[in-house]
Amino acid sequence: MKIYQFPVGQMPAIGLGTWKMEDGSATQAVKTALQLGYRHIDCAPIYLNEPDVGVAFESVFQQGNIKRSDVWVTSKLWCNRHRPDLVQGALKSTLADLKLDYLDLFMIHWPIVFRDDVHRPEKPEDFLSLEDMPLSDTWQALENCVDTGLCRNIGVCNFSIKKLKCLLATCRIKPSANQVECHPFLPQQDLFNFCKNEGIQLVGYSPLGSGDRPERMRGATDPNLFEHETIKELASRRQISAGQLMLAWAVTRGSAVIPKSSNPERMAENLAAGSLQLTNEEMSAINSIETLHRYVHGRFWEMPGAPYTVANLWDE
Repeated sequence: MKIYQFPVGQMPAIGLGTWKMEDGSATQAVKTALQLGYRHIDCAPIYLNEPDVGVAFESVFQQGNIKRSDVWVTSKLWCNRHRPDLVQGALKSTLADLKLDYLDLFMIHWPIVFRDDVHRPEKPEDFLSLEDMPLSDTWQALENCVDTGLCRNIGVCNFSIKKLKCLLATCRIKPSANQVECHPFLPQQDLFNFCKNEGIQLVGYSPLGSGDRPERMRGATDPNLFEHETIKELASRRQISAGQLMLAWAVTRGSAVIPKSSNPERMAENLAAGSLQLTNEEMSAINSIETLHRYVHGRFWEMPGAPYTVANLWDE
């Protein structure tokens, strides 16, 4: 069977993120996004809203003005489904919830493994180490999902250069994308360059700093992207919002981004940022920002006796 892979760049640069839409708002948000012109929707079962997103897809696609083939849909494999014999069932469950026949992109959500009866870990024994459940074994099961036509591309999230190199050494199908936190306070330049050289599309989540992220991901002194003087000054000079400037920075450098919003005006503003091209001077000014901060820090995976730490998660 022929393996079909989208060329890098075919993923629409601006997508709608659906994380934190657990209140039933995802149905209307996705409908509105598609009507506004979004053609890239990012999902995951752990967001607890894929059935809501599926209602939107079914409604919009039945109307006929927008076809399934017009929209890039991403979803992810949760950490308790890494065991190879569970991967295809997890994907089929997501497809049923989304009311789709295939995904454009199916990703490993975290390079972290739970026991298959654990939804969120509460004690060290809830985890499995990467030695016990290698990422390469999980990846092979994702490759089989491409073979069967359940997804057209496969990728990873939150992978470091080190983890990508290990995967590339053994994979049959290269990851099409690596989804990581990325914004002017965390530009991930080395990772971006590595992915670009390997033909892997970098997708930035929390591209505006995820101001509504859960409490467990907050710090007492988290800096505010929107208050940085360089960002405020450049946005004012351009007569665009600070959010649009940050999204335009990502798109100009060659990243895709998935800002989350359920506000129609903000959604339209975010999408319009995809057509903004920043100058070399503007890019240089943003790239020279010295604040370095990761909002989705990963400390929520740490507990005494567990195999995961921030150090071995990010390999920094």
